[in-house]
Amino acid sequence: MNYAEFRKIFNTYKNDIYHEILVENRDTIRVKKEHTVVRNLEKIFEATLKISNRKGFQAMSMRNLSKESGLSMGALYAYFSSKEELLEMLQHQHGNIMRRIFEDRIKTDMDSKTKLNTAIQTHLYLSEAMQPWFYFAYMETKNMSRANQEKAMAGELASEKIFSNILLEGRTTNVFAEHNHELTASLLKAVLQDWYLKRWKYRRRKISVDQYAQFICEFIQSVVLPPMKN
Repeated sequence: MNYAEFRKIFNTYKNDIYHEILVENRDTIRVKKEHTVVRNLEKIFEATLKISNRKGFQAMSMRNLSKESGLSMGALYAYFSSKEELLEMLQHQHGNIMRRIFEDRIKTDMDSKTKLNTAIQTHLYLSEAMQPWFYFAYMETKNMSRANQEKAMAGELASEKIFSNILLEGRTTNVFAEHNHELTASLLKAVLQDWYLKRWKYRRRKISVDQYAQFICEFIQSVVLPPMKN
């Protein structure tokens, strides 16, 4: 699967999660038409990330959000009662998208090498499709409330754990050589973060997300696969 094919799948997941947000917040969202809620939630989330990544979430005012989203102040408060509630909705939506796509893409019957490649590719494709969110989550964690910091850090560790578990499984089944699976997963996570934190560098070098995914897969395999026997 390449990124263009992944993007089609991603859009389906994104719409599903918007519908779930509506169902879970039906008592507080004061808009009845489902298609209107989905459309406006997308506008609100995209505007929030755009403003936050430019000036910071704490500095964003409701007036800023109203202007960027094209929705009135009253319309915004029909969806959430505070910026803290908006942040929780953002975390919920993007966390669910990531979890579901990883679960659906990584199959239990895959061998460890295929699982690792699929996980690397999926993480990079997600960070490309959700780049504003990934950047926001990385940069804004320190400014969040303690509760939301814990959620952000839990999400970070959960994605790293996916790689750690695959590496451990491969080592246990002798697909991968002996190595510290936790440190390898941590290093891999940092390499994957470089893609969305420093995109300018790869744009300048004309490196696509598909090319980067292939390179990282091959690089990590050179580290974890046992040496070829003569």
